[in-house]
Amino acid sequence: MDQMASSNEPGASVADQLSGVLRTIDLRGRSGDLAALLPTPAIVDDEVAARVVEEILQDVKLRGDAAVLDATERFDKVRPSSLRVDPSRVAAALEEIPGALRYALEVAADNIAGYHRSQLEHDRVYERDGVTVKEMVRPVGRAGLYVPGGLAPLASSVLMTAVPARVAGVGELAVCSPPGPDGHIAASVLAAAAVAGVDEVYSVGGAQAIAALAYGTETVPAVDVIVGPGNRYVAIAERLVAGQGAVGVPSAFTGPSEVAVVADETTDPRYAAVDLVVQAEHGPDGLSYLITWVPEVAEAIAAHVARITSESPRRQAIEATFSRGGFCVLVDGPDQAVRVANVIAAEHLELMTADARLLAESVTSAGAVFVGPWSPASVGDYAAGPNHVLPTARSARFSSALRVSDFTKHIHVIEVTRAGLERLAAPVEALAVSEGLEAHALSVTMRTASS
Repeated sequence: MDQMASSNEPGASVADQLSGVLRTIDLRGRSGDLAALLPTPAIVDDEVAARVVEEILQDVKLRGDAAVLDATERFDKVRPSSLRVDPSRVAAALEEIPGALRYALEVAADNIAGYHRSQLEHDRVYERDGVTVKEMVRPVGRAGLYVPGGLAPLASSVLMTAVPARVAGVGELAVCSPPGPDGHIAASVLAAAAVAGVDEVYSVGGAQAIAALAYGTETVPAVDVIVGPGNRYVAIAERLVAGQGAVGVPSAFTGPSEVAVVADETTDPRYAAVDLVVQAEHGPDGLSYLITWVPEVAEAIAAHVARITSESPRRQAIEATFSRGGFCVLVDGPDQAVRVANVIAAEHLELMTADARLLAESVTSAGAVFVGPWSPASVGDYAAGPNHVLPTARSARFSSALRVSDFTKHIHVIEVTRAGLERLAAPVEALAVSEGLEAHALSVTMRTASS
């Protein structure tokens, strides 16, 4: 079932009230497998997009810079004079942006760094019966950071990817971001790169950027890890290059933006409405879910959504999102609401109910949870500190927000004493023999026999 499909026929009266804004899915009185009654994201299994991405990856792998420039001209309708942005241009951008924006970038960077320092892991030592294992935590050498452009240059994504990488100790940071119609990356993105201490910025987006970072080209040196959110082509490209073993990619599918808002009779419909619109204004392929057990609340929220959308300068992008991915799920009560939220596993989950804190304890799948009326997802997107590179397309069932550990490796250093080896020799020999690996057994018995 794709994003356009509805699981069952909604109640007529509510559907009439929500018509043109949110598609109603009425689960009241329904039990059993809720996943079968809710639309499933089709983006991960988009075979058409996957074929396009595979062609781009192969072309970049074979032709390098030329393929990257050709793809940029084809998809972004512009051909940059140079893939790499001159470092002096990046530094100059800090002086070009308004003072308030520079201050905002610096405050956000400081909060992001502070939070991510709490995630730092240190070397650990485990000892038992003659066996010592030291676990060394080491950063990758070079990280590729994807920063979306498209409908809006996301300076915040520079900070959310680069700052944790710096905290982790990564030696080199390379940002790729699509050029605008003038062939250049927005000054705000460049300024954010300067604030975060990015080493290289490249004017390239889409699957071709992921290919350049993964394989390397004449201009873009290959990286060890690629992180960052993007559209379906970017997200699919990240999965494909990771599957090839070309580069490391976090397990989360970081595609188009999603939000689920749980509301009740205490919810201010204006707040719920604007937060549904917030993620929808990123554009097509996203998801905006309203979950409630109060039909009148749904109707009030839908009315505000319609008003906010009609007045928005990004009306076209918002309407495109709602037309395919806007839903109102009517449930029996709070328990079923959380069950639905856990199935959706939204990138952003907002609990705007009277018992929001209690409901949060029952959440098992979400990228980030925002509790109460004063915790809009936009605060998390920009300045609270936790990362806004979050799992989408239900990958929150098994993955998490971007973390410092996504830029590090754990290396085990094992040292065994003679006595320790003698204690482990018999189990090692028995397991090796059972697997038909005689040399494995011999490597132990040879030593113990001579001791």
